[in-house]
Amino acid sequence: MAYSELIKSFAKIRDYISRFYVYGFRSRKEFDGKSERSYDNERRRIESWLGEYMYFTQGSDGRRTFLSVDSRRIAHDPLYKAFKAKSFTDRDIMLHFYILDILAEGEALSSAEISDIIVSDYLSEFDSSLACDESTVRKKLNEYERAGLLTAKKEGRRKLYSVSVDETDLSELYDALLFFSEADPLGVVGSYLLDKYDRDEDIFRFKQHYIMNTLESEVLYDLLLAIEGGVQCEAQMFSVRQKRVMAFAFVPMKIYVSTYNGRRYVLGASGEKIVFYRLDRIKSVRLLDGVVDTEKCREQMQSAEKHLWGVSASDIDRTDRIEMTVRAGEGEEHIVSRLMREKRGGEVKELGGGLWRFSAEVFDAAEMIPWIRTFTGRIAELRCTNEYVTDTIKSDLEEMYRMYGTDGDGDDI
Repeated sequence: MAYSELIKSFAKIRDYISRFYVYGFRSRKEFDGKSERSYDNERRRIESWLGEYMYFTQGSDGRRTFLSVDSRRIAHDPLYKAFKAKSFTDRDIMLHFYILDILAEGEALSSAEISDIIVSDYLSEFDSSLACDESTVRKKLNEYERAGLLTAKKEGRRKLYSVSVDETDLSELYDALLFFSEADPLGVVGSYLLDKYDRDEDIFRFKQHYIMNTLESEVLYDLLLAIEGGVQCEAQMFSVRQKRVMAFAFVPMKIYVSTYNGRRYVLGASGEKIVFYRLDRIKSVRLLDGVVDTEKCREQMQSAEKHLWGVSASDIDRTDRIEMTVRAGEGEEHIVSRLMREKRGGEVKELGGGLWRFSAEVFDAAEMIPWIRTFTGRIAELRCTNEYVTDTIKSDLEEMYRMYGTDGDGDDI
């Protein structure tokens, strides 16, 4: 089969990019698809969108491909191109123009009437192989109704279709859409709207531009629908360790975004447990029928959030107690401001003498280690019921003392 840049669905290309460019760079030999030819076709397809950002390394097991993007040099997320490369058949493109031409005058017609007009006015001069029945036309009409291109109304037993009237004025929203398309979690919507303009500007640049989140747009959209509707959903998730897809049912409640690496998680309730799932591991989301006690789920979430530092909530029946005393002398009010701003569910108390104590009850204090390290040199005392935390920080200090050849050890805190 000849190579084509077009794809039938984004799910396939999303899975390919995720497994080869997010979970680890793989060679052609490690491809477990139908054939090596499939690997070549998918690689060439991605190169057509991301060619200027793709690089290669040669190893003993073959050539590996990877992405390298400087967010300061790109104005638009290049992965949006993948959403717009959908494939279509000859009949799809034919019906697209015929239907919109027939309804261009604003008249509302049924699928039977539109089908008759297509046969009598459009196809009468062509080969009969192009003919299509009313059922095919009706499916295309319903598809366009779901997409918002057409509106439908019932008159008795007849369903009449007409072209949707777009009264939205986008002329003054160009700059806002430029920002929205790159900064919003569902920025791909803004990219589609920008295609309506006959201009191309790039007035924004982003220091932290997590373009890989684009791959999760469809998953995020379905999760937001479930959150808005208060319904349970089933997520098909890819397990990197087990290399297989598993299904999990839960009630999604909130989306978390890491300010450190941009990774996104969904917080949900599964029975009596609070769960977190990474969006980049979710292949698809299916909304389930049935009644959900959303009030109970919300109470579970609010109770758990008081003790969340990151996204670890595997054991909500116990918490770690942590207390950190920090020095902040005169003229160092910014340290106190930082404690206040970043304390999350913890408390900050002034002890006097330039000392401030941060305390918190969290599910997993080990998640706090990177944050605690940022106060190195100011920590006067550190206590935690999770010994791994204090041992790690002490070990860090001892290594630092050895590196710089100074006196002291980790027991100083």
